[in-house]
Amino acid sequence: MIGPRVAPSDSLAENVGVAFSALRANKLRSGLTILGVVIGVATVVTMATIVRGIQRNILYQLEIAGPNTFYVMKVWSTTPLNPDNLPKHVRIRPDLDIDEAHLIADLPEVEYASMWSQIIGAAEYAGQRTSQTTIYGADDGFTEIMGGTLVGGRWFNRDELTGGRNVVVLNEARAQQLFGRINPIGREVRIAGWPAEVIGLYQPPANIFAPPGSETGAIVPYVMSDRQFRLDRTSGVFICVKPRPGVTVDQAQEAVTVALRERRHLRPADGNTFDLITQDQILDTFNQLTGAFFLVMIVLASVGLLVGGIGVMAVMMVSVTDRTHEIGLRRACGATRNDVQFQFLVEAGTLTGIGGVVGVLVGLLAATGVTSLLGLEPEVPLQITVIAVTVSVLIGLVFGVMPARKAARLDPVEALRYE
Repeated sequence: MIGPRVAPSDSLAENVGVAFSALRANKLRSGLTILGVVIGVATVVTMATIVRGIQRNILYQLEIAGPNTFYVMKVWSTTPLNPDNLPKHVRIRPDLDIDEAHLIADLPEVEYASMWSQIIGAAEYAGQRTSQTTIYGADDGFTEIMGGTLVGGRWFNRDELTGGRNVVVLNEARAQQLFGRINPIGREVRIAGWPAEVIGLYQPPANIFAPPGSETGAIVPYVMSDRQFRLDRTSGVFICVKPRPGVTVDQAQEAVTVALRERRHLRPADGNTFDLITQDQILDTFNQLTGAFFLVMIVLASVGLLVGGIGVMAVMMVSVTDRTHEIGLRRACGATRNDVQFQFLVEAGTLTGIGGVVGVLVGLLAATGVTSLLGLEPEVPLQITVIAVTVSVLIGLVFGVMPARKAARLDPVEALRYE
């Protein structure tokens, strides 16, 4: 039996207690309603945590290379390009060549410049095979750009670099996976299907959060990769450039631009037939991609929350009908229409609030599992977590208005007669 009117603070506590009693009385109906809210909130929290982990990974990689490192590419595209079906404006651009890398390296503004390539492939030895990983064609300046250390063996010598001998510096963890306790130095493995002698072991930077497939699995001389592998010369071949100390990125880029335009005999009215990409541009592009991805997830989650809100309205409408006699009794004891309306709004907010809290917990558990599989460090998005719970409660209040108004408008005499 509902008592007479009480102070507002006591009324809130009382109505929350009534809300939990209603939930216990209709467990299945309330559980199904909460489920829609749980799915929506869990989706938001999971995706926010994953995106944040990937962002940290990208930022970490950029910090290793240094903010002043930039890249020369045939073309920079924010969308993937099919190397077998390139647009005309891309096809007419000449491919980068190693002589251009040497030209840039000789500029007084440049400390380091070298032609690199990148493919995805696996390493094999005696029937053992690693998963797909990144294979770089580079030189002995690899750690200057990518960080990490050589923990065994050696880097490439001049003859191996210029002659493109089949040698490889293998990721230490991948080498252990293939060789176990056997010393891999001097043994032959197959890199992306081609034989190569292991001459060194590479350990990526500590605390790197690279997802599977994006970590450095092997480094071979660029000339070897150029001869042996099928390279995507549009986006898989580039020149890494690092300015000398005291030289800004803009100054180094201007020097590189002038040198390449002269070598390619471009007239003043001609546009560049190459692109220069800075770390900031890479980060901006990544943020745009993750932002669009996150927006899609928010829309999908909103659908779940909308379904949950509609479910709340349906449950509360049924609850008003089932508790018509109770409402009449409360009105007879002195409760006003506002008191009754407030009671049902609190119940609706409690229903979706529970869904929000459970959704956050489910989302955090799911995000922890996914980020662990991807090798990322999970970071709980506290701001988004608070927003998700707040939004879930607001949805309960918004969709609870109609049932609450229906309850408040019931005639006390007719309500007391209801059976």
